[in-house]
Amino acid sequence: MNETATLAGGCFWCTEAIFKRLKGVLSVTPGYSGGAVTNPTYEQVCSGETGHAEAIQIEFDPSKIPFEKILDIFWDTHNPTTINRQGDDFGSQYRSVIFYHNRKQQEIALKSKERFTHTGVYKDPIVTEIIPFKNFYTAEDYHKNYYDKNKSAPYCDFIISPKIHKLLEKYGSRVKAEYRD
Repeated sequence: MNETATLAGGCFWCTEAIFKRLKGVLSVTPGYSGGAVTNPTYEQVCSGETGHAEAIQIEFDPSKIPFEKILDIFWDTHNPTTINRQGDDFGSQYRSVIFYHNRKQQEIALKSKERFTHTGVYKDPIVTEIIPFKNFYTAEDYHKNYYDKNKSAPYCDFIISPKIHKLLEKYGSRVKAEYRD
């Protein structure tokens, strides 16, 4: 039976591009999660007044990629030590969050965060929130598959492409064949 994961780790163009490349991931949808405004627009979320984060919703087959591995990749492909910021993107919409869908995901997320805290990979404390999933609103169509449609755009070339290359270097065997360069 397939499962759903909802994560926020900065710009959803980046996180979508990373997670859609993984074997066992069936779909990745960019959107907004964690706030109080119903059906927010990108402009509203960017104002920082909705409480939403740019997030992705992942449908995955846990027999091919367990939630633990999804979280390993989540930690490795963004900076979980900065509050409301990823690189030059700043504001509460860029915060790091794991929105758990059930108690099992909560337990796995807490253990994963604890494990990464003690690896020494990050010199600063991990500030990623681990909170219950409440809502998810799909982003506007122009955000979907943004990286694949705009690879030569400066943001994609300088920010997202290096993350994809890091993913390939570290997790190459987990990357779908059609996404190998």
